[in-house]
Amino acid sequence: MAKPITKKIVSGKFKGKQLDLPSLSTTRSSKNIVLESFYNTIQFNIIDATFVELFSGSGSIGLEALSRGAKQILFMERDRNALKVLEQNIARTDPSACEIYRGDTFANIGAVVKRLKSLETPAYFYVDPPFSIREGHEDIYQKMIKLISELPEALVEMVIVEHMTGLELPESLGSLLKLKYKKFGKTSLTYYGVQN
Repeated sequence: MAKPITKKIVSGKFKGKQLDLPSLSTTRSSKNIVLESFYNTIQFNIIDATFVELFSGSGSIGLEALSRGAKQILFMERDRNALKVLEQNIARTDPSACEIYRGDTFANIGAVVKRLKSLETPAYFYVDPPFSIREGHEDIYQKMIKLISELPEALVEMVIVEHMTGLELPESLGSLLKLKYKKFGKTSLTYYGVQN
């Protein structure tokens, strides 16, 4: 039997906790170098923040945020195997701070927006869709751009998009402006926020 794939929480109150990862055919885990750069960028801002992980897979990004002091994490995932792994990983940390929105992210974003309105708090959105080279995902970036563009400005602290390096995202998405871009080989991070 194949050995399960795992990764550890890097920092914070759950440092060293082992997280399971779904099968690589289901989801693609973010590289450590990408996450290290991301957390270096937002490390102090994330304390007591609300964090939304879209296309969350194992939930490793949201659970790392929780470990580093985020108050509430909303996970969005539709794959059945990934959901099972996500639930197991949440159980190892703090389930009371986590909510899972099961099903298609594009269909469920309305429910998440409603929840954020009830919390009266802007959130960090980490968007890591399946790369568009995967079968059935050819239009995923267009759908993602539309989703981000339609997020209510008052609910956005920052949007971080992990994407294929070949994809150049627009300078603005709705009322959000591109703040920063960082490339890591085949993967890149683009940050968006509301201009003050």
